[in-house]
Amino acid sequence: MAKAVLWPWSSPQPLIALRGPRLSLRLPLMQDYDAWYQLRHSSREFLRPFEPRWTDADLGRKVFATRVKRAREEAEEGTDYSFFVFLQQGRGETLVGGITLSNVRRRAAQFVNLGYWMGQAFAGQGLMTEAVSITLPFVFDTLDLHRINAAFLPGNMASRRVLEKNGFVEEGFAEKYLQINGRWEDHVLFGLIKERYEMARYARRRV
Repeated sequence: MAKAVLWPWSSPQPLIALRGPRLSLRLPLMQDYDAWYQLRHSSREFLRPFEPRWTDADLGRKVFATRVKRAREEAEEGTDYSFFVFLQQGRGETLVGGITLSNVRRRAAQFVNLGYWMGQAFAGQGLMTEAVSITLPFVFDTLDLHRINAAFLPGNMASRRVLEKNGFVEEGFAEKYLQINGRWEDHVLFGLIKERYEMARYARRRV
């Protein structure tokens, strides 16, 4: 089972890291800039139909530095967790994509929204399915949340498979839900609750 590992940072706050069989997830660091730039730049046309509109200016080093700072602050506040996904290869690692757990809500809600992206060269290899699975113990055990919400474009079958393989179920349809590539787009809504997750985990242990 993937578990949270606490690593020292330059502040008293820990750097959250999650690990699975092939992958590791952690918050971004400035040392990741070159790999992030190359992956996003080379995957731009692949990602364009699925993301909010962005330009080359959004790939700048200063923009990335702001992203790193914000990711750290949000994680320390417990509101959002922006993970980079790395493929472990020997003693090295390769950046392959990202996962965001955003808009954490407490009190009566106890949910978080899940989003993710994968570099074109690494798509279709089951990596995002594994990456999402690594986040589930963190959400339900470490953060002790009750629900994960996710949404995808109706034609995005790859995203549907990622969620279904991780136990998410279809819950609805949202008209003009998010602005994607400059247009308001409909989305299919999926969700995973803690009870369903725990039932699936218990069943796996009995096999």
